Amino acid sequence: MRHYNIPIFIPELACPHRCVFCNQSYITGQVEIPQYTDIQNIITKYLETIPQDNTVIQVAFFGGSFTGLPIEIQQNYLHAALTASVGRISGIRISTRPDYITPNIVKMLVDNGVTHVELGAQSMDEEVLKLANRGHEPHHVELASKFILDAGLTLGLQMMIGLPGDDSEKSAKTAEKIVELGATETRIYPTLVIRDTALEKWWQQGKYSPLSLNEAVKLSSKLYNYFTQNHVKVLRTGLYPSEDLNSGAGFLAGPFHPNFNELVMSRIWRDRLEKFLKEPPLVNEVFVAKNKLNHAVGFQSCNKTYFLEKGYKLRYHIDNQLEGEGFYVDYRG
Repeated sequence: MRHYNIPIFIPELACPHRCVFCNQSYITGQVEIPQYTDIQNIITKYLETIPQDNTVIQVAFFGGSFTGLPIEIQQNYLHAALTASVGRISGIRISTRPDYITPNIVKMLVDNGVTHVELGAQSMDEEVLKLANRGHEPHHVELASKFILDAGLTLGLQMMIGLPGDDSEKSAKTAEKIVELGATETRIYPTLVIRDTALEKWWQQGKYSPLSLNEAVKLSSKLYNYFTQNHVKVLRTGLYPSEDLNSGAGFLAGPFHPNFNELVMSRIWRDRLEKFLKEPPLVNEVFVAKNKLNHAVGFQSCNKTYFLEKGYKLRYHIDNQLEGEGFYVDYRG
């Protein structure tokens, strides 16, 4: 089965809080709010490109705080998704704020086809949330998570790294709390300095320094491994590369890379392989599953280059008997 998301962005809609890092029009590359017919047209166009057989399709509302919308608009959006999908979608995914979840809201979501709810937890550290001007506290995340799970919905908890006041230890504790609360999905977003945000002023004043790209990749790879070991699926690392971010129109500083996820996966495989390699004159014959070869070699062959510079002799091979993260190394003189 292949899984597809049909993304619909609702930037800053219904969110009264202006987090220090947030300017959704630059992050999503979208300013206009979609109308009922827009949603139907988006879904119809996506469905035309998605195969009919062996697919699992979701409509995903991202960006603004979906459950902060007037109830009539929420229901209209969900109805538009259900009617446009002509029975082809398996469910609807929404993202929202943890303080915008109540038992009544959750019931409405269930009644209107929602199957997955992602909460922007960002951090489970009270000081970090306060500095970020999130407008909610850790206990809101805990309570909302319970409501969602009690209703039988799939819970996702998103987190950010590199926020003001944050560090690797606090990020690790946030990850631990995400597992503890019963989330089965997460996203890891590095904090960026975006134009027209409070964080831009702090950065210009020297009051905030973002993570370097290497720091963000290293921390994300550790968090990814932790989540995977605890059966939490990492849906994404890094922001979607919108046109404004790619062009530099909105992006000012921080660990942005259009292939951030590939860098993280490359780092994971570099660390994994390094424990098993033996130094020359032995040649390390590395065998991996077909869909992991690119990660093992590394983005733009970065792992291959890294090991070569350290004097290791590697040859990469596909073993069709391997699945997932499995690999092995043979040594030849």
